[in-house]
Amino acid sequence: MRHPAFEQVDHRPWSLPDRPWVMQQEWHDLLFLHWEIDAKHLQSLIPSNLEVDTFEGSAWLAIVPFSMRGVSPRACPKPSFLSDFPEINIRTYVIKDGKPGVWFFSLDVPNQLPVWLARTFFHLPYFKGQMDVQNQNGETRYDSRYERREFRATYSGSKLITPQADSFEHWSTERYCLYSQSRSGQLHRAEVQHPKWPLQKANVHIEKNSMLDNFKVGSRHPSALFAKEIPVVAWWPQKC
Repeated sequence: MRHPAFEQVDHRPWSLPDRPWVMQQEWHDLLFLHWEIDAKHLQSLIPSNLEVDTFEGSAWLAIVPFSMRGVSPRACPKPSFLSDFPEINIRTYVIKDGKPGVWFFSLDVPNQLPVWLARTFFHLPYFKGQMDVQNQNGETRYDSRYERREFRATYSGSKLITPQADSFEHWSTERYCLYSQSRSGQLHRAEVQHPKWPLQKANVHIEKNSMLDNFKVGSRHPSALFAKEIPVVAWWPQKC
């Protein structure tokens, strides 16, 4: 049976990898919040062989809280006590060899096993934090803490939108690879596939946010985005 992540493929900016995918997951109740950041300063924070990707000359840093479900290798069982957990990440947008993607500064989850797996096999900066997520009456209440990084907010989706190809909403979400760096300094690219984002405008009330205290960020982008759920598959990262 074809994986639901492949229900749409013609929206991709490049063709699917010609090798089998290895990981599957679902992303639920996502919130996208963006803050402007100086592009030159941001460039100094990422590997030199990556280039900061900008929208209309501006660089952006994002906080994305959501819940992962059904995380498992291909054709493996998905027990909820291992496969379902919340995640919050800090990310920005980069490009290499003409492929725009995502660079993560941190990814916080409440369980040690995903931390070890992601660090070992995908070279991603995962951390084990304290997290509590409640969904009630169409709202998500998200509470996360790792050392000095704290985020507490309530959010929900509202109006469904269809972003134009030249919009900020499209530019910041429609990305089909992530970049990471191993301990030896080797850069890797991991391809991902999912249908086009079912984006909505988000209603959000932030109670606490110290996630970006170590960054020199400017004002928050007025467009807060929400997505209810999306199926995803990923390929092993490759050197680039």
